[in-house]
Amino acid sequence: MRRFAWTVALALCVASATAADDRTALDAAHIRELLRIEAELCRAFESGDAATARAGLDDTFTLTDSHGVVTGYVRTIAEIERREPRYDVFRNHGQSVRRFGDAAIVTGVTTVRGTSGKDAFATDFAYTDTWVRRGGRWKLAASHASRLQP
Repeated sequence: MRRFAWTVALALCVASATAADDRTALDAAHIRELLRIEAELCRAFESGDAATARAGLDDTFTLTDSHGVVTGYVRTIAEIERREPRYDVFRNHGQSVRRFGDAAIVTGVTTVRGTSGKDAFATDFAYTDTWVRRGGRWKLAASHASRLQP
């Protein structure tokens, strides 16, 4: 009987370790995918590529900017199409990703440089992005940015 109990315990440990390895590999793949999509969205802001932004943003997308102003999907897409503000640099770095099933939170720093009207700007923002998995794809549902002091 002890031998049976030991065999069952060993089988459960192996199954548990295999499941953990599978989850780790799955999480690593999702993390790579999320960071790739975030990089594509940064390039979309830089280049005025509204089609890429539409593909990456959820229809319910909201942005809370560093002044506390909340905007949505329609306004964000319009700003990208108008290229106002115009970004010469829009890059995320120092990211950390936490996944919660079909949701994920990405935090990091966004560095931007460009012009708004005739005024030049260059600054860094701490950001938090909330991602949801819809139809087998990751979509950015919400973003919050806080200006970092130089």
